[in-house]
Amino acid sequence: MVEAVLYDFGGVFTLSPFGAVRKAAEALGIDGDVGLSLCFGPYDEDTDHAWHRLERGELTLAETRSELAALAAAAGHDIDPFSLLAGMGAIEDEQREPMIERALALKATGVKTAVVTNNIKEFGEGWRKMVPVDELFDTVIDSSAVGVRKPDPRIYRMALDALGGVAPADAVLVDDALGNITAAKALGIHGVLVGPDRLAAMDELEALVRQSA
Repeated sequence: MVEAVLYDFGGVFTLSPFGAVRKAAEALGIDGDVGLSLCFGPYDEDTDHAWHRLERGELTLAETRSELAALAAAAGHDIDPFSLLAGMGAIEDEQREPMIERALALKATGVKTAVVTNNIKEFGEGWRKMVPVDELFDTVIDSSAVGVRKPDPRIYRMALDALGGVAPADAVLVDDALGNITAAKALGIHGVLVGPDRLAAMDELEALVRQSA
């Protein structure tokens, strides 16, 4: 039985930062995968890359920007990797409101919910203004606040414990990063991988909940 849904934030309730960075890099003549690596490092792992330390709350945004620029220069790219993220806010997101509405409807059926997000301290107020956090989620697990980021299995356990000790087999992770889904499945948590059509992922999630009832 699906008792709980663990939602990622970016790429689920917002447009994917991965897609935006890839597109921005290609516009500059940089391979999309290279652009992703310059900005986020090996995102399917938890390492000492500057972006990962930022998401764990170990570096400030300014410190991270400096380190990423140095890493890019060492790789032969004269670019500020943060510039690859600059255009995200200008892209219209037609799926955000439908995603919110469907997540609220699912929560109204009695399913427990958490947001488990790799985030940044300096963005703490900003992302919370984008969705009705208190209505959508029973608990918030923000990597920059708890000092642990996906795909570290500890962050999923934190969420399950915060929801009252939900068993992994009774939970679903909804996320746009394959490495995060893989790590959750290793614990026994079901996974729904979100692609460009985020509403299709909600179709899959709702079907999974119905089948388990």
